Amino acid sequence: MHINLAKSAGFCSGVKRALKIAYQTAQRSKGVEMLGDIVHNESVVKDIAKVDIKKVRRLAKGRSKTLLIRAHGAPKKIYMKAAQLGYTIVDATCPMVKEIHTLAARLEQEGYKVIVIGDKKHDEVRGIVGQLKNKAIVIDGIKNIPSQKLKNIKRAAVVVQSTQNLEKVLKIVDILKTHIKDLTFCNTICNPTKIKQEEIKHMPLKNDVMLIIGSKNSANTKRLYEISCSLNPRSFWIQSKNQVKSSWFRNARSVGITAGASTPHYTTGAVIEHVKKITSKK
Repeated sequence: MHINLAKSAGFCSGVKRALKIAYQTAQRSKGVEMLGDIVHNESVVKDIAKVDIKKVRRLAKGRSKTLLIRAHGAPKKIYMKAAQLGYTIVDATCPMVKEIHTLAARLEQEGYKVIVIGDKKHDEVRGIVGQLKNKAIVIDGIKNIPSQKLKNIKRAAVVVQSTQNLEKVLKIVDILKTHIKDLTFCNTICNPTKIKQEEIKHMPLKNDVMLIIGSKNSANTKRLYEISCSLNPRSFWIQSKNQVKSSWFRNARSVGITAGASTPHYTTGAVIEHVKKITSKK
């Protein structure tokens, strides 16, 4: 059995940066809180909890407390409320996501109606939309394009959740162009996502089996799995080695493995060792 690991598998630069900031903050401050998970991965969430960074649902009195803004970013109102309550704010938002925030706000100021292509309930999308004074239009798929809302829009600009699939995004943009004459498209998919997706376009064709490692609530992992499935039906989305089944490798000579941007290397390493173990018995 040949095991081929994607060069881009695992943490992206934004996640590495956010975790570094989180651990540094935990070392020098007490009462560190987050509104949700630092990134979308269960193992990483457990690691963060061990250094006494507390996940909370809402902000309370913040004197002597620190609010850690997560990698996905947050709406403007969160920063404002935290400051009013007395929190010290430490911002671990991915710089590439921050660039989308700045761009979206500038486009609105220039008179564009902002359209965001992304998962409506995803934290990153909520953060992007939360930078704007007016309500943005969020589109999460071709089937959900709000044609009626688009009729009266004369000038619009599109920004994209950083982990979207470019091919699907371009299809949506083409349809939007038929409704809006003056449409500006800003491809804000981040470079790590582009690299991961480019790699996953080839690996499923070169391997008998594909394993995609990442949490079920990880948007970028979901996209990798979707692309892999479209090219190789023997693609499996797993969160850990415990979900790997030996039957998947029947008559297989090679397995390709990749991991989402929030998946720690020790999880990927454990999966590789487990695959070696169960396939060596065959």
